[in-house]
Amino acid sequence: MAILSELEPKPVFRYFEEICGIPHGSTNTKKISDYLMAFAEEHELRAEQDSMNNVIIWKEGTPGYENAAPVMIQGHIDMVCEKEEGCDIDFEKEGIRLQLRDGIVSAQGTTLGGDDGIAVAYMLALLDSTDIPHPPLEAVFTVDEEIGMLGAAGIDASGLRARTMLNVDSEEEGYLLVSCAGGVMAVAELPVERQETEGFCAKLVVTGLQGGHSGVEIHKGRANANQLMGRALYELGRLTGTDIPKAPAFRIVSVGGGLKDNAIPRAAEAELVLCVSSRDEVRQLQEKIDELSEICQREFSRTDPNVRLELEAAGEISSVSAMTADGTGKVIAALVSLPGGVQRMSADIEGLVQTSLNLGKLVTDEEKVLFSFAVRSSVETEKQELVSRMRCLMEILGGTVACRGDYPAWEYRQDSPLRDLMVQVFEEQYGRKPEIQAIHAGLECGLFAGKLPGLDCVSFGPDMKDIHTPKETMDAESVRRTWEYTLEVLKRLK
Repeated sequence: MAILSELEPKPVFRYFEEICGIPHGSTNTKKISDYLMAFAEEHELRAEQDSMNNVIIWKEGTPGYENAAPVMIQGHIDMVCEKEEGCDIDFEKEGIRLQLRDGIVSAQGTTLGGDDGIAVAYMLALLDSTDIPHPPLEAVFTVDEEIGMLGAAGIDASGLRARTMLNVDSEEEGYLLVSCAGGVMAVAELPVERQETEGFCAKLVVTGLQGGHSGVEIHKGRANANQLMGRALYELGRLTGTDIPKAPAFRIVSVGGGLKDNAIPRAAEAELVLCVSSRDEVRQLQEKIDELSEICQREFSRTDPNVRLELEAAGEISSVSAMTADGTGKVIAALVSLPGGVQRMSADIEGLVQTSLNLGKLVTDEEKVLFSFAVRSSVETEKQELVSRMRCLMEILGGTVACRGDYPAWEYRQDSPLRDLMVQVFEEQYGRKPEIQAIHAGLECGLFAGKLPGLDCVSFGPDMKDIHTPKETMDAESVRRTWEYTLEVLKRLK
């Protein structure tokens, strides 16, 4: 039985529920891309699908709009796939499980994918409609936005005629976004050697963090589980009185945390070998970690009150393949010293983060540790300088830094007829002025502006909270109001 069938507008929520049943995490977009192509064929609409799975669907203007300038409406079809501990969903093969309570849409134990599934639903409802007045539409569905805007970077825009673009990828109703930061995914790689090491096997865990979006929520001061892990490992070695980081009294077997570069990680864990001789020494280390846990709870009492650090240890000494003392020390040095969080605030726009980075994903294999960052800045040279700082440290430690998914900032346009129209329509519908805002999160608008000279673009959307986390929610009434707002804007683009 459909969960959202009673919500208005019915076509929007029907399509949203359909796409929620299709796996569509980043890099896993073939099925939803094929779904869009099947939709176009069923509705006899011209469409193109490229090798990346980007899709463009064209629809003629309605009567009276045949000669109007075309309008692009755009959103991305991939979502961030995060789930709560114990949730059994396989994101590669399954859709999400929707739930509705008091007009709030969410998912059971996972991210909802309202970012940017609601854009896809709006676009399909428009393309399916027969009674909505609108100019010729170019509906552009991009892939892999959440891992570096790869679809928007690679799409062939030569067939697009529109120079007016509605980007539906904002999460706060009443805000019109007109500028955003540029960014890049930077992956630091640190080779490590291993040897058989004898000691007590242990696991150090960091849990209970709130997480969040590394662009729009980076300024909120929330703890990063991977960075806290670095702090805990350093303290664990220092408190034993050993030479840190050169010869800690333990060895790392593996360390990991986070699932996405652009999501603030909520949990991390490290497999360790404690190089001590007795259970009493193990208990002393556990007590020190308990003390650090209490310190972190006080420090993050406002942002992450449920943070917890814990050292779990096995009962018998055993021999395990672990990183060498040198490798363990270098991993700790990297975790402690690599920059993270807000680096600079804008001097021009009060409250706007100018430059930041987020260690969103930490992975270990037999030969190396990977530190994956989302780096953002509205100043290109600052973005480059931040990557250079990372390279400087990693080269000293014997590692490297590689970048991918580099995308430009979207610069503010002084003269914007679209922005002026959207402000006017908003005031008439809501009885108040919208907020005109630049944001630190990345948007695909900058990439399309570079491909389509003269592009006039605004980004907007309905209310969503806690995106990129299993707490993600979407307000159904806000979806309805934003839909009505979108239709009125299209009606006036004649």
